[in-house]
Order: sequence, then C-alpha cells, then structure tokens
Amino acid sequence: MAYNLEDILNDKLNSTALKAVLFDMDGVLFDSMKNHAEAWIQAMEHHGLSMTREDVYMNEGRTGEGTIDIFTQRDWGRDATEQEILAIYKTKSDIFNTLPAVKPMAGAADVLNNVRKRGLIRILVTGSGQLSLLESLDNAYPGHFKEELMVTAFDVKHGKPNPEPYMMGLEKAGRALGLTTPLSASQAIVVENAPLGIQAAKAAGIYCIAVNTGPLKDQVLYDAGADIVLPGMTELAVKLK
Repeated sequence: MAYNLEDILNDKLNSTALKAVLFDMDGVLFDSMKNHAEAWIQAMEHHGLSMTREDVYMNEGRTGEGTIDIFTQRDWGRDATEQEILAIYKTKSDIFNTLPAVKPMAGAADVLNNVRKRGLIRILVTGSGQLSLLESLDNAYPGHFKEELMVTAFDVKHGKPNPEPYMMGLEKAGRALGLTTPLSASQAIVVENAPLGIQAAKAAGIYCIAVNTGPLKDQVLYDAGADIVLPGMTELAVKLK
C-alpha cells in the first residue's frame, strides 16, 4: 500500500537519521509578511517602481538586491545600480520600522521547543536583511538560534530560489555536529512558507514542509515542490510532539 503524504511526513519526523531542522524566518517564525508587503509597495512607489501584494509574496525569499533587480528590469529595462539598491532598500527598511511591531508566528515557539526536545539542531535560513527582525530573534525565541547557525541575506551571493542558502545551512549544521563535511540533505528538513524558498530547499535536495501562513493557495506551494503543505506552525507543533 502506497504511503500518503502524512505517513511520509511522520516517517521523516521520527527518523533516527534526522539531525537538523532549517527554518525560514518571515512567515514561519514571524508574522511579518503583511508589513514586508506594505513596506515594499510603498518603497517601490516612492522610487518610481510598481509592485503588488501578490508580487511581494511570490518573490518572498529573494535577497533585497535580487528583489529590486526584478522590478527595475521590468519597469526600467535594466538592473538597479548599487546606489539605487541601497536607496530603495533603505526606504523599505525605514518604512518597515514605522509599522506596528511584528509578532512571533502562532505555534512557532512550540515547534522550536519540540525540535529542541528531540535534540535536533536549529538553523535559520532567511533571505531577509531586515536587521530589526534578526535582532528580535533572541527576544522572541531565547536560546534557539546561535549566530553561527544563521544564514541571512548578508551571507550569500545567490538568494532563494538558488539552493546556496540551504546548502550553506547544511554546511553550518555539519560543523555544529563536528563533521568535516556538510550534513547530508537526507538528514535535514526545511520549514518554509514561500514558493521561492521551497524551490531553494528542493534544489538542495532537502525534504520541505510548507506552512501556508499567507494568502497563496496550497497548490502554489505544491507546484513549487513542497513535500507537504500544513495550515500553519501550530499544526506542525502537534506533529512534532
């Protein structure tokens, strides 16, 4: 009898081979995407570019530079200059920091606590360079994320959907385990919410749980390659008990 997706998920979560869980940040650990969408839309308009809410969610996971280039190529027919990138991203960050405080994602603390109880390494892999959120991680989730076990927009040359961020996450997990090689992709799982992040995880060969915490339909996440889609972090916490 063929396994269904729930059976495969349970086998993966309960495998003795599992050593690490790699977490995206926005839309997974923080309920921050509404603020990102508002900040991006306003910043782009301020600099003469157009961006819709759907554009934000479909491009979530790219580095700031990568995101800006997508829209300058579309609207201006060219990549942004370094000066333009710095100006646009500063405007976006400034707007983001004026918006209501971002809250931790419902259920995320329970997921992290259950992962820790299982003795699994926790790795942050985010395309974000939003310093206010990165600095909030330890306040929201004390003791869960060490700086040497984080991969952010400041660490990578190629952001999601390129596999580089998740490949780097496997390298850091391997070092944390005292290995001289990266952790095997088969010994990790990824928790993502965005199509580009899912594509990056699957390109790195890692099993990917998608939590649908945004407005996209489940099928969009499956089409990106998700192995299973759950309604949110609360549902994942239950499966990790």
